[in-house]
Amino acid sequence: MQLLPVYNISQFKEEDSSKHLYCNRFKDHLRAHPFIEKPHRHDFHLVVLFTKGTGTHVVDFNTFKIEPGSVYVLQPGQMHHWNLSKDIDGYILFHSKEFYNVHFRHKQVNDYPFYFSSYNTPELHVNTKEIEILSSFFKLILKEFHSKELFREHAVLSLLDLIYIELSRHYVTSTQLQIKRSHSILRNFEVFLEQFYKHEKKPSFYAEKLNITLKHLNRICKETLQKTATTVITDRIILEAKRLLLTPELSVNEIANRLGFEDYSYFSRLFKQKTNQTASSFRSSVF
Repeated sequence: MQLLPVYNISQFKEEDSSKHLYCNRFKDHLRAHPFIEKPHRHDFHLVVLFTKGTGTHVVDFNTFKIEPGSVYVLQPGQMHHWNLSKDIDGYILFHSKEFYNVHFRHKQVNDYPFYFSSYNTPELHVNTKEIEILSSFFKLILKEFHSKELFREHAVLSLLDLIYIELSRHYVTSTQLQIKRSHSILRNFEVFLEQFYKHEKKPSFYAEKLNITLKHLNRICKETLQKTATTVITDRIILEAKRLLLTPELSVNEIANRLGFEDYSYFSRLFKQKTNQTASSFRSSVF
C-alpha cells in the first residue's frame, strides 16, 4: 500500500552536494523531478519564488494562485502539489531545520513569522522590485551551491537568512500570528500535538504537558487562533484524515483506526460535522 510519499533532500540532491541543502531553478527542478506535481509531503523546509508562468498551488487542501511574484514557504510535513503552466520558472530551495538552527544558534528558523505556526499562511506576493532583490540572492546561492569554495555553506546560510529577512518584511496578513513571549506556548502545543494527536485527544493532556492550566491554554488559543484547544486538536485530526483519504487502498474504517478512533461511527460523524460531507464523498470529490 502506497501512502502519501514523504520526500527527503537526499532524493533531490546532486552528487557531492550537501545532504541538508538543495537549490535549483524551478524549471530545471521540475524537469528533473516531475513527480512533484502529484500530492506529497517532505521532511524539510521549502521556499519557492516564481518569476514566470502561472498555475495553482494546493497546500493542505487550500488552493493558491501562482503568478510572477508568488512566494511559498512550507514547513516539514505539509502536503502540497502544483498545477503549472509550461512556461513556469523561478527558484526553489530546500533545507533541513538543523542546517539553519545549528549555524544561527541565537535564533531558530521557526522564529520567522511564516514558519512560526502551521496556522500561518504559506503564501505571500512581492512586486517587481522585490522579485529582483530576491532573485539576486537566489542566484548567489546557486553559484555557491555548485561551487567548491571554502565556507560555501556559510555563504549559503547568510544569503538564505537575507531571503527570510526580506520575506518577513513583506509577510503581513490579517491572520498573521505576531511573535510574543506567551506564543511560545502555542508553538510547543503544536509540537506536542504532532507527537500525540493520534492517541491523545483531550486538551487537558496537552495543558499538563505544557505545565499550564487548561484555562490558560484555551485563552492562548482563543487570543491567537480564535479557536479553543479542543478545536485545534480536532482540526489537526481532520487534516490528517483528509491526507489519508488520498490513499484509495485505505478504507474509511482503517483511517479511523489509524487516527486512534475505536468507534468508527463517531469518527464519521466528526468528519461530517467539520467538513459538511462524509469521508467517502470527500474522497470521491478528490479523485
